[in-house]
Amino acid sequence: MDGRKKQAFQFIDEHREEMLALWQELVNLESGSKHKPGIDAVAGRIQQILASEGGATRIIQLEQAGNMLIGELGADRKKSKVLLLGHMDTVFPVGTTANRPFAIRDGIAYGPGVLDMKGGIVAALYAMKALQAAGYDERPLKMILAGDEEVAHVNSNAAELFVAEARGAAAAFNCETGFTDDAIVVGRKGTALFELEVKGVAVHAGNEPENGRSAILEIAHKVIAIQNLTNWKTGTTYNVGVIQGGTVPNAVPGYAKIIVDVRYLEPALLPEIRRQMQEVAAKAYVPDTITVINEIPGIAPMKRTREGDELFSIVKKTYEEMELGNPYAKLVGGGSDSAYSVLAGVPTVCAMGVKGGRNHSPEEFAIVDSLFERAKLLASCIINLNLK
Repeated sequence: MDGRKKQAFQFIDEHREEMLALWQELVNLESGSKHKPGIDAVAGRIQQILASEGGATRIIQLEQAGNMLIGELGADRKKSKVLLLGHMDTVFPVGTTANRPFAIRDGIAYGPGVLDMKGGIVAALYAMKALQAAGYDERPLKMILAGDEEVAHVNSNAAELFVAEARGAAAAFNCETGFTDDAIVVGRKGTALFELEVKGVAVHAGNEPENGRSAILEIAHKVIAIQNLTNWKTGTTYNVGVIQGGTVPNAVPGYAKIIVDVRYLEPALLPEIRRQMQEVAAKAYVPDTITVINEIPGIAPMKRTREGDELFSIVKKTYEEMELGNPYAKLVGGGSDSAYSVLAGVPTVCAMGVKGGRNHSPEEFAIVDSLFERAKLLASCIINLNLK
């Protein structure tokens, strides 16, 4: 084994308790997407750690979202930089950690964001620290962490910032949720969200039903029309996930609303998706009803690329070298900020964080030993990197 790898692995083994303590600290820092003070506190703590390693760090202040953190070790190194990506926000509301703080039972860690993705952040940080301790000096190591990934950057320009900060990198490792079967993500669908509101005419259902114009009936026609847009050949799926309407049973409903989630593989498909949704919104199935459509910002697709597959081959080689098993490349439906490093032209692999399951639920869990395994894997992959 390469001497630098031995030193990096030894560093991680010697700092296990420190890694666990930081994992606990970050999980117990409340950082739901709507809780900017908590996200900013997480950013400040990570900035402190990177600065202690001599890193150049920046906090990008965002008014209506959690701040973004950029940290770089060895900025003056000659070869192209390596990116370690992630996000600091979770899906959980304020108060969750008070009722369900970080805990370890039988080798499994629990707590809000323990898997998605506080564990991945710790693994990435200690991969960087271990490489520093091993004297790694080939490439700059750049960490980019968003503060509002879970809400698709709806109130910030973080997506554009990701692209700008990523340009020119040799590789990107997104330390999002790792899979227990050792899948490594090489492609993700994008997400487009649409809200359709229908205004009808509300009247008494018994006294004058003929004068009513049911918003629920109109929205029901639209639900069927939208679901029928799903195209399995292109991998574009439409899902009406939220429906609301009406007030009481004895009134013809004058208002109804749906929220539609669309998943798609190719960025070029988005204009056609928008056109189809506009077409459904414009068609009135019930006379005298009016439909208003609004698009809610989503996350772009992480397009699978030849360069990304080449990076996966390096990850696979490193897995085999470390005798960790046999990873496989996977395409998934959920989005991540890996989309933006790919848009910047950077070979990217995702799901390199700690392994576990049940993201976004009270049962979210992470395998404790995978924290150390993934930190070593990241460090070793970076040493093995042979991209220019």
